[in-house]
Amino acid sequence: MNNIAKGTIGGNVYHASILTADHLPAIMALQEEVIGALTDRDSLQPLSEEEIIHIFNGNGLMIGIFIADELIAFRALLLPEVDEEHLGLDCGIPQEQLSRVLYQEISNVSPRYRGLGLQKKMASIIMDQVDLSLYDYVCATVKPLNIPSLKDKFSQGFHVAGLKEKYGGKLRYIFLKNLKENVPSFTQEQETAMTDTLGQQRLIKAGFIGTHMLQRDGQWIVVYRK
Repeated sequence: MNNIAKGTIGGNVYHASILTADHLPAIMALQEEVIGALTDRDSLQPLSEEEIIHIFNGNGLMIGIFIADELIAFRALLLPEVDEEHLGLDCGIPQEQLSRVLYQEISNVSPRYRGLGLQKKMASIIMDQVDLSLYDYVCATVKPLNIPSLKDKFSQGFHVAGLKEKYGGKLRYIFLKNLKENVPSFTQEQETAMTDTLGQQRLIKAGFIGTHMLQRDGQWIVVYRK
């Protein structure tokens, strides 16, 4: 097994490895465990067996966290097909650069090991594996009010570049991270309720990007800047 990191979580020693097709049964079983524990199943866009095999066939990367020989978490990067639904187009990336875009896909953690910072650990590990000579951008989608996943993206330096319906009519934030450039300086800032879809879409159309979020008086706010 190709170990790329190790450490301890919750008093247990873990190791991180690059996953292969041999791990497919364990991946699907863990994904089913995660889905079964969800209160809002619409918050997760699971990967099919075909999509996972597509990643293993040279179209991305998947890492797993193991305790002993048990897979307890995994995270995926996907090299997507270039088509009219490409997230890069939603972020304003030129057509000729779309082949240099990766998607940060699903992140699944066994309910038995939640609250131990595994999402953040896996994000750091998998992003360290990206070949910067081949890729310039990473995109991702998150459902509004999926607070753990939104925090995960902002903590990695992603910003909101779009808010629109994807996956057959499901409203999603479209996140973008430029792997080569630092976040620019800003001269304007506006705050908008996360539930105000039209207000956020107007700001994005006006050139604002969502840089972080905060909670005020029980309401989640997205901060947009340009």
